[in-house]
Amino acid sequence: MLISPAFLALNGGAMLVSLLMLMAAGQAVQVLRHWDIKSGSERQLALERRTYLIATLVTWSVAAELVALLLFLHTAESMSSQFVGAMCATGVLNAHALGWPVLGLKIAVFFAGAVWLLVNQLDNKSPVYPLVRLKYALLLALLPLVLVQALAQLGFFLGLNPDLITSCCGSLFTAEGEGVAAEVAGIDPMLSLALMYGSGVALLAAGMRYPWEGRCGIVYALAGMLAFALALVAIVSAVALYVYEHPHHHCPFCLLKAGRGFIGYWLYLSLFAGAALALGVGVISPLRRVASISAVADAQARRLTTVSLGLFALFYLIATFAVVGSNLTMEGVWW
Repeated sequence: MLISPAFLALNGGAMLVSLLMLMAAGQAVQVLRHWDIKSGSERQLALERRTYLIATLVTWSVAAELVALLLFLHTAESMSSQFVGAMCATGVLNAHALGWPVLGLKIAVFFAGAVWLLVNQLDNKSPVYPLVRLKYALLLALLPLVLVQALAQLGFFLGLNPDLITSCCGSLFTAEGEGVAAEVAGIDPMLSLALMYGSGVALLAAGMRYPWEGRCGIVYALAGMLAFALALVAIVSAVALYVYEHPHHHCPFCLLKAGRGFIGYWLYLSLFAGAALALGVGVISPLRRVASISAVADAQARRLTTVSLGLFALFYLIATFAVVGSNLTMEGVWW
């Protein structure tokens, strides 16, 4: 076990968020059971006041989880010097069986939390709160994810043993290795870049159609998640090679190092934010059928689409700059 300020901040924050979410969930159950916007009873008035409390608790909790994802990656990166064999966050995550599951759970909480914030924002724009039941049902679905993530993170940090010899990114993200990471690293760079840019073109086609015609919101969300997945693959199999200017260094975490200009943060922030907003478009666009928020939902979905496209465009611009500006030349690639 390693005790550090980051350990205390991450786990203390996770426990606090879990407590706030439990409090919010308890209130949400009451709202789901007794909510009746047409009633003028004292209980209904009390429930309406509670919605503001619940929204505040969940908003701050989700915001804290979004920051915690970045802090977790930064902490794992900074702890790499304390483990024999670790060169970056990969070695720290490999040092315990819960390392990669915790990262996956944090990413899941990021996307689920972002969607909840967008639905809550839309609901608050109507005086009749038409999405109360939907957003609190989503809250109850989000709660187990937050709790499991907090417990898994605590188990991960408590189980870290600095005397353990862990594996570095070179042994995990290599075409000669085994597992998903090795398979991704072994994909032909030209193919992965073609798929990445191809999915970007499809994303642009769907994204441009929605603001103009108000159609294909769900299609845009699906295209966004596909572009997100293929972009992550391309980062490992191709983009990282050009950043490091080394044909065999595929690690997606070394991109976060100062020696690489922190380019990883720019890539991941733009990519994750763009994908989260695209997912939000897929959730919000069908809500245009709700009469009381039809116009507002349509306007918000169009705005989210535009911002999401801008963030994806930023990601592609940074990735292209990293590839074109590199001194590495690989045979079979068109530039």
